[in-house]
Amino acid sequence: MRGMDGSSPRPAPKQPPLTSVSALAVAGLIAPEQVAALDRVAQRYAISITPAMAELINADDANDPIARQFVPTAAELLVAPDESADPIGDAVHAPVPGIVHRYPDRALLKITGLCPVYCRFCFRRETVGPHNHGGADAMLSPNELAGALDYIRRTPALWEIILTGGDPLILSARRIAELTAQLAAISHVKVLRWHTRVPVVAPERVTPELVAALKSSGQAVYVALHCNHPRELTAAARAACARLVDGGIVLVSQTVLLKGVNDEAAILDALMRGFIENRIKPYYLHHGDRAQGTAGFRTTIAEGQALMRQLRGRLSGLAQPTYVLDLPGGHGKMPVGPVYARTTDDGYVISDYQGREHGYCECGG
Repeated sequence: MRGMDGSSPRPAPKQPPLTSVSALAVAGLIAPEQVAALDRVAQRYAISITPAMAELINADDANDPIARQFVPTAAELLVAPDESADPIGDAVHAPVPGIVHRYPDRALLKITGLCPVYCRFCFRRETVGPHNHGGADAMLSPNELAGALDYIRRTPALWEIILTGGDPLILSARRIAELTAQLAAISHVKVLRWHTRVPVVAPERVTPELVAALKSSGQAVYVALHCNHPRELTAAARAACARLVDGGIVLVSQTVLLKGVNDEAAILDALMRGFIENRIKPYYLHHGDRAQGTAGFRTTIAEGQALMRQLRGRLSGLAQPTYVLDLPGGHGKMPVGPVYARTTDDGYVISDYQGREHGYCECGG
């Protein structure tokens, strides 16, 4: 459609993210009487809700699953005794700034401390956000990045580098291309994996330039997409994911099991089907970490196992995520899904997807 004078219409002005309690109140996402209490939350934990996510929030629904993920609440200031500022033990596995080396063949490269959105259940909530980085762009300094890359170069066991933060895809395509080139020059690194929420929460950032910047000659490139509810897979998000997949990037999913967001079999079913339909392989379903102020989001492991049993009967193997717990103290990520086999004197008893048990004997000579 053209303007009154026949000219092309001007593009709609770009809306900024909501990054303060007052902005949330103006947008109608919180009540005015909540502002004072939530200002105290904002002093400790970063706030940012992108336009894509703000549009999905139903402010009339007190239990809206999108609002629950991004809109702060006073409960975040309640810290349980078993909660930690570093719930998965990043610090004990950080040989140099920017690197977390927990497993022999792979390491995290935490390139930035900023995100397009700040999840209220984030396990790195004590270290991400502009208030933790002096309001700067929160990139590793040139010296820190050089040190991190040098560590990768002199550690030949590192086969896979996982780029995280913060959210590394918040960086410009130019910076991402530079980093890709630096990592591509390290011959023993064969896999790059980028952990991000960007294709869902800011799909407009997934430009042809960004896709080109992620591609690496001689290395397999994966993007692990963090998405927790099927409503997040909007038309724009699906198109952004298609641009990545069509550009040669393999997508896998990461989902956090969250009370009041996705702790129902029907919701997880729809989400996993949404991933598969968009060429995203379901990868991890994370049990909630014991980050400070997040008790209201955590289910029990037994509840998670029950949900996984239900998914086993509802979804094909292609759509099954692995249910995992990141052990407190830095001991690593381990599967905690239901067990379907138990030993007996005669062999095994195997449970099927309906919970019925069947004997199985390894009786060969």
